[in-house]
Amino acid sequence: LLFVVGTVSCTLFLAVNSLYSASDDVIELTPANFNKEVIQSESLWLVEFYAPWCGHCQRLTPEWKKAATALKGVVKVGAVDADKHQSLGGQYGVRGFPTIKIFGANKNKAEDYQGGRTSDAIVDAALSALRSLVKERLSGRSGGYSSGRQSRESGGGDKKDVIELTDDSFDKNVLNSDDVWMVEFYAPWCGHCKNLEPEWAAAATEVKEQTKGKVKLAAVDATVNQMLAGRYGV
Repeated sequence: LLFVVGTVSCTLFLAVNSLYSASDDVIELTPANFNKEVIQSESLWLVEFYAPWCGHCQRLTPEWKKAATALKGVVKVGAVDADKHQSLGGQYGVRGFPTIKIFGANKNKAEDYQGGRTSDAIVDAALSALRSLVKERLSGRSGGYSSGRQSRESGGGDKKDVIELTDDSFDKNVLNSDDVWMVEFYAPWCGHCKNLEPEWAAAATEVKEQTKGKVKLAAVDATVNQMLAGRYGV
């Protein structure tokens, strides 16, 4: 009797034991939050459907966590206990564990991830999918880029979202920052620079919104800040 009770207890423990916790960068998804977090999101998502007792899932866990940490602020990485939430797994045709889905521009048409089970392979696939998503927005094939296109068509984006940098402010703002920076070195008299200005402003506004300020677009007047321009071989 004691052996049977012990076995039942162990089984119940395994059934409720998640492979992820709130301290991880992996976002735990359930039927209660999946629609709001993933489907209604403009972000790219990688979602693992797993079962806690699955050996393959257990081996993937540290790699999935490592990938989530590397992609933090760039791509969302989530996990669904599909053993506990079978309805959610069934909704996406999950028949084996782990199953990994990529939710890109069209959230109603998730792609199956067939790549390697290492954090490097997962990150590479995420960045490739992210590049495709951004290219779609740039070409106007995705509704997510409409705000940027409207800004450009109405005479350029919001110039205040382009951060002006100088010899004095560059190191403090860029080199000492954890954010990603894209910096244009320009000359006020340059025709190509003038043509780029409204595009750069629109991109700055769009990128600011999409990344919640984690990626910044800036500009340096290379005719004035010659020390900075020389440092970077302009």
